Amino acid sequence: MRPVRGCLVEEIAVTPANINDGKAGPDTLPDNPGEVFADSAYCGNHFGDAVRAKGGTPRIVATGMWGKDEAETLARLDAWNQPIHRIRGRIEKIFGTWKRSYGLRRMRWRGLAKAGVQIRITAIAYNMKRSLNIIAMAG
Repeated sequence: MRPVRGCLVEEIAVTPANINDGKAGPDTLPDNPGEVFADSAYCGNHFGDAVRAKGGTPRIVATGMWGKDEAETLARLDAWNQPIHRIRGRIEKIFGTWKRSYGLRRMRWRGLAKAGVQIRITAIAYNMKRSLNIIAMAG
């Protein structure tokens, strides 16, 4: 039997669509977040400083690096991003499943509170289905 890795949704923060992710990110951080994996929308100091202030370590995708040797610079960029992409791929897969299988291509209702309810119900349904799959694979 091989070890089973389960990705379950533990926390949800819902923000308005007209607010940039990088600006809303610090407000959604829990206390002592550990490693925080994020895409390049969060690359500014504002988010990284907020993660460090709460005791976490930011792991943010880099889109470019400076260097004299292009091959060496691209190798450093790839070495930095590879472990981040591995974790973020597992996280983004959840969002893809929600959109593909649980109807989150569009929000059913208008308003932040109602959208939050829809997302939380979707997360509960996803966790229930995922838990059954994890149990079946373990047994």
